[in-house]
Order: sequence, then C-alpha cells, then structure tokens
Amino acid sequence: MKLTVQDPPREFTPCPEVQIKDCARIELEANEQVTFITRTGAEYDVARTAWGFYATPSLNGRLTKFGMRALLVKNLKAKYYILIVEEGKEADLQRYLDTEGHVIVCWLDQDKSLAALDNGLKKYNNEKDSRQDHLPAE
Repeated sequence: MKLTVQDPPREFTPCPEVQIKDCARIELEANEQVTFITRTGAEYDVARTAWGFYATPSLNGRLTKFGMRALLVKNLKAKYYILIVEEGKEADLQRYLDTEGHVIVCWLDQDKSLAALDNGLKKYNNEKDSRQDHLPAE
C-alpha cells in the first residue's frame, strides 16, 4: 500500500451544504484492503483485487455488522449513487437528501429489497434476451 497525504487537503463544495476535504490518496496492490473507521466504531472496507475493487463489504452481511447501511439514491439529474450511512444517522441522511433533492431508490442492506432488485433484474434480462432472439441475423 502507498499512502500519499495531501497537506493541505484539496477543498471543494459539491453542494451548498457540504464542504469536502480531499486528504489522501491510497494506492493498493491486488489483494490489499483498507478499513475506514468512524468515531463510534462503525467500519467500512474497500478491497483491491486483480480485476478491480470490492467497493463494500457484503451489503446484507458484514457491512451491517460493522454498523453501516448501504442505499441506492438518484439525484435530480438522474445520476445514481450508492451511499453508505452509519446506523443511527438516517435522520441526518434524510435531511441531506431532502436538501439536495435526492431520492432513495432502495436500501441495499435488506434481504427483501435485494431479492426484489434481483428478481426485477432477472425479469428485465430475460425480456431483453427474448427481444434479441427476434432480431434479424447480421
């Protein structure tokens, strides 16, 4: 792992309510992981692999055990984001979403919503495959 601290941090304002300080760059080799920890002890892992990254621990497993929840949100420009919220901070999250005009598409830490998402994508992919079967051969 290579850590490059940005001193002073680069500061930017992605929206009027939030000021971000870009503090460091972390370069991971394949099969290395970093863990981010909040003051309350909640954890969030990012793991590098040979093919890319595991961006989160298992959404409905380790992430929830670490005191974090994942959700898919959409902004006013129809851009989608996965957010990770510390358990107990959902009211703070909702205020932010309301201020920015973001909407929750679904919580990604609940087995029921993950199963619905999975079933909906299977249906979509089956319909797409069925439509492609009727395309003329090239």
